[in-house]
Amino acid sequence: MKRIRACIIFHLVIAGVVESTAQIVKRHNVLLLVLDDFRPAIREFGDEKAITPNIDSLAKNGYIFTNVFAQQSICAPSRNSFLTGRRPDTTKLYDFYSYWREAVGNFTTIPQYFKENGYRTQSIGKIFHPGVSSNYSDDFPLSWNEVPYHPPTEEFMNKPTCIDKSSGNLRKNLLCPVVLKLQPDETLPDIQSTQEAKRFLTEHRNTSTPFFLAVGYHKPHIPFKLPLKYLDLHDVRKFKTYDLDYPPNGLPFVAWSSYLDIRSRDDMKALNISFPFGPIRESVKMKIRQHYYAAVSYVDDLIGEVLKDVDLDNTIVLLTSDHGWSLGEHAEWSKFSNYDVALNVPLIVHSPDIQTKPDNKIDGIVELLDLFPTMVDLAGLPPIESCGMNVNLETCVEGKSLLPYIAGAPMDDSMEEAFSQYPRPGVYPSVYPNSDKPKLYQIKIMGYSIRNRRFRYTAWVRFDPVTFAKDWTKIYGEELYDHSIDPQENVNLSNRPQLLQVKAFLMSRLQTKFN
Repeated sequence: MKRIRACIIFHLVIAGVVESTAQIVKRHNVLLLVLDDFRPAIREFGDEKAITPNIDSLAKNGYIFTNVFAQQSICAPSRNSFLTGRRPDTTKLYDFYSYWREAVGNFTTIPQYFKENGYRTQSIGKIFHPGVSSNYSDDFPLSWNEVPYHPPTEEFMNKPTCIDKSSGNLRKNLLCPVVLKLQPDETLPDIQSTQEAKRFLTEHRNTSTPFFLAVGYHKPHIPFKLPLKYLDLHDVRKFKTYDLDYPPNGLPFVAWSSYLDIRSRDDMKALNISFPFGPIRESVKMKIRQHYYAAVSYVDDLIGEVLKDVDLDNTIVLLTSDHGWSLGEHAEWSKFSNYDVALNVPLIVHSPDIQTKPDNKIDGIVELLDLFPTMVDLAGLPPIESCGMNVNLETCVEGKSLLPYIAGAPMDDSMEEAFSQYPRPGVYPSVYPNSDKPKLYQIKIMGYSIRNRRFRYTAWVRFDPVTFAKDWTKIYGEELYDHSIDPQENVNLSNRPQLLQVKAFLMSRLQTKFN
């Protein structure tokens, strides 16, 4: 009876939302803000170490989704997934080296759908991952009206521009607070993207054609190259290790991320961190966390500058990230795993048509690929259909619209599921091939993961990179975490006989979703 009542309320809310949307004559502008490697390090999300006044203000005037999970914890696959509304198994992108329109299908993107429905679309900064995975063009001209803007100083992001205090030499460091006047062009990429976004907003302030503007920030992605003043905001002493910072008991080797991108930086190389399990000494851990949070405060300031030029009475604003980032949880640093901390991203939704309620936090389990249909519904565009069993349709999505939940429809606990995946080249961490970032032809194992209200279960199964076939009879490792007693995912329960039925059910859900 409870489920029937919930279903009735759900459909009534849907009907109300559709009716109110139909009455909208003038379409709102849309601003999509995408951060990189950004876990929900936001004060309004409950992170007391964060200093994020501008994101907090946006969150207070909108709706917050606290349990949003990316479909793969690495940049290009995740971005192509949520921008097309398709899972990595549909785009067939698990690395950086294929373009979905040529590899699998001419799938419509979020900006392309808005463009086809009368919006002027523009990309600034990092929205699509640059390179092969977006056809070296950020999918222009199909997705964008104008050539996407990339800040000129992007070319220096991973070059040696960090001054070594002892020698005065320039190095490629992980920890890299800088004086802007000593940087190329006396600025940084995200500052240039902010300036371009403000220019665009000023230019289009009074135009009759609605715009879809996507602004992608590089931070808090490594290296932590940011103006020195933001480091001063965060006392390093507040970043002591409080949670367990070692691999969960019983963790299969195949699940381990060796954070090779961190190890490759000059300042980290000098520490001679043992491969593949570390450890990193406590003083260095604290500094990495301090720099991460400083990078978040830096990008928060830039977002504040953009929002000053946004007419919030006529603009839908969404803020999210491509995936999360680990700050020592499970003794890992970076992403490249199926843990919550690597997959959980913030999602903030502001719409002029929806009044914010005091209780504006929605904690149901949802997926990042739900972004596409949600944005379509918020803007009042023709609803985009669900792919269903035919994921190769040109214009469809594998996610669902979150607008009903914003409008107050209850979530059905039994249907709250988020699915993710991560590839590995072998059962043990390796440098060659890179077990954090294997190329498609190197992938031999795929970790398929399901997260519901209570559990996260991951099965690492045999994978064929040529046929993309999964062999569910060959399992190289399993993980099972019970969030009711272990929200940090520190105890792997996959071998507990008392949970065999739970594990079997979750395995069946994975097979249903990914077969």
